[in-house]
Amino acid sequence: MRLLIVEDERRLARSLAKGLMAEGFAVDVVHDGAEGLHMAVENDYDLIVLDIMLPGMNGYRVCAALRAAGDETPVLMLTAKDGEYDEAEGLDTGADDYLTKPFSYVVLLARVRALLRRRTRGAKTVLRVGELTVDPAAQRVSVGEREAALTAKEFAVLEYLAVRAGEVVSKTEILEHVWDFAYEGDVNIVEVYVSALRRKLGAGWIATVRGAGYRLQDGSAATGRSARSGGSGA
Repeated sequence: MRLLIVEDERRLARSLAKGLMAEGFAVDVVHDGAEGLHMAVENDYDLIVLDIMLPGMNGYRVCAALRAAGDETPVLMLTAKDGEYDEAEGLDTGADDYLTKPFSYVVLLARVRALLRRRTRGAKTVLRVGELTVDPAAQRVSVGEREAALTAKEFAVLEYLAVRAGEVVSKTEILEHVWDFAYEGDVNIVEVYVSALRRKLGAGWIATVRGAGYRLQDGSAATGRSARSGGSGA
């Protein structure tokens, strides 16, 4: 899942980004309203964490502009202002949830996950492809009765493939949704994670479409084989 944080308190923004990336999210960070609106319009995000008191263009205006343009990306508003009228104004402009500073990171993470579960972009709460089950809420993956232990980034790659199960997904698309826009490393990092997933899930689940990308498919017929047999090379 790819998130955008629009927060002018740089220390807070860095702290939130670090915590969310540790949970497996790809996170982009900007520090003013106009740039936040530009990023939200130009990129495909699963959720936006949006401060209200921003330089240049406040969070109310950013959220209202997104909704006016038909953008339904979930928005979690943050503010140091405390009062029911401020909350009402934030929600009236189209925000999906509201959190008053100071707040617990644990609470913010729970709100983020709750909003992602409610998103209407086609993903179900629990994703199933044959005997493969991907549970975003519990961060749990199982193949039949066997649970597969994945790292946060491995889970993020698999979840994105599961959301688009049956479709061919390019390396670039995976990078854009699982890493952040500032990633400048080798695109072949995706191959490393796909190979790791093949070892842990077993053969047949992730097919390579030469020159195009990867496709998550029903690999149930291969679940009886040893995970060491893996799939074909990334």
